Order: sequence, then structure tokens, then C-alpha cells
Amino acid sequence: MINLLKEMLSYPFMIRAFFVGTIVALCSSLLGVSLVLKRYSMIGAGLSHVGFGALALATALNMQPLAVSIPIVVVAAFLLLRLSENSKIKGDAAIALISTGAMAIGVMTVSMTTGMNTDVCNYLFGSILSMSESDVKLSIVLSAVVLVMFILFYNHIFAVTFDETFAKATGTNAKLYNMIIALLTALIIVLGMRMMGTVLITSLIVFPAVTSMRLCKNFKAVIINSAIISVICLWIGLVISYVYATPTGASIVLCNIVVFFVYWLIKVLKRKII
Repeated sequence: MINLLKEMLSYPFMIRAFFVGTIVALCSSLLGVSLVLKRYSMIGAGLSHVGFGALALATALNMQPLAVSIPIVVVAAFLLLRLSENSKIKGDAAIALISTGAMAIGVMTVSMTTGMNTDVCNYLFGSILSMSESDVKLSIVLSAVVLVMFILFYNHIFAVTFDETFAKATGTNAKLYNMIIALLTALIIVLGMRMMGTVLITSLIVFPAVTSMRLCKNFKAVIINSAIISVICLWIGLVISYVYATPTGASIVLCNIVVFFVYWLIKVLKRKII
């Protein structure tokens, strides 16, 4: 095993994959807990579709993909949040409208310009092993921003996650902190798309949180456990992908599925013993 890891880490692209993958997995797991508890999980799926549309547009215009997609996805996150809270259109319907519309625009743009080339497919299905140095630098900066903001606003995020009405009654600006959650989610979605792709990025947010909730009962324990699960599954997924030449994103998701069933089985056994 040690020799395998030495072999993997002898390649620069594997070092970049492990490093960037770890920090993105960590950030996504932290935000995933709040999104799952607030029933905003599908916002991640909606934003990933918006991100694909933005990336396809940037590719067609020969512009920097991440530089174009980040502001578009951030605006979409705020719009989805506003629609979910205030509009006559229900949250799930709003997500469906925006996500499918953005995906359709992306597919049409690609088909009329560059076609389904390698770059577009990488964003659709993920390709963490082909990340460039500029992708790595941007991922590090944005992941650091997400981690710092999450730590700084941890208490307020906790408050609006568990009881938004009570948080408002105590003077907390719930709308502001919901917008911060939406902003951080948008950043992680864009970064994670390079790693997992549009199709699988939501799993990186949802699975660790849902798995942790099988056994952990308080917010901090769920967050810590979720982060550990997310990072370990990413490492194992990368190793499996390297050894068996399987798709990286799918390998990571399958690891998360296995861990989820292990946690579920432990919970069932604990109930029977008690």
C-alpha cells in the first residue's frame, strides 16, 4: 500500500488531485450539513446545472471558464434562495425551472459552437486528474475563503440552520446568513464541478452529511464526522480510480454509498442491541 501511494504521489497531477480534492471535499461536507438540515440539498443540483451552462458559454467564447461561471452561479444561488423564500413558485419548481433552462442553454451553445469536446465533457462528468495549475491556485484561494467564512459565521449558520424563526427573534439577520450559505455553496459547486462533474457534484455535498446523521446527534459531531467521511472517501476513490482506471468522480461516489450503508447497518444493529 505504501509503495502504491509513493507511486501515485510521484506524479504531479496526482498530488494536485489529492490536495485540491481534499480541501474541496472538506468545504463541501461542512456546507452539506446545513443544506441537508435546511432542506436545500437540491439547490446544489440546480446550481451545478447553471454552472454547466456558464462553463459551456465560456468555452464557446474562449473565455476563462471559472472566471465566467463563478459570478453567474453566485447570482443564480441568490435568485434560487429568493424564489424559495418569497415567490409563489415553490422551491423545488424554481430549482427545476432554472436548472433545466441553464442546462438547455449550455447544450445548445455547445452544439452550435465547439461541439461536445473534451473540455466540456470534463465539466459534465468531472476530471480531477486534468486540473491545471491555474485551477489549483483558484481552488485553494476560494476554498480558503469558504473555510474562513464558515468558521467566522459558524454560530450564526448554526442558528439559522436549526431554528430560523428563533434566530430572527433574537436579532440575527437570518436573510444575510442564508445568503452567505448560498454564496459559499455556489463557490463550492463551481470548484467541485471540475472534480466531480455536473452529474455527481451534489453527492459530494449530500452523502457525507446524510451518512453522519445516521449515528451523530449534535451539529458539531455531524460536521466533524461528515468532514472525515468526505475526505477519506475522496482518498479511497482516487486510489481506486488510479488502480482500476475507473472514472474518478464515480469511484468517490461509490465509496460514499458504501460508507452510508455501513453507518446505516451500525444504526440498525445498535437499535436491536438496545
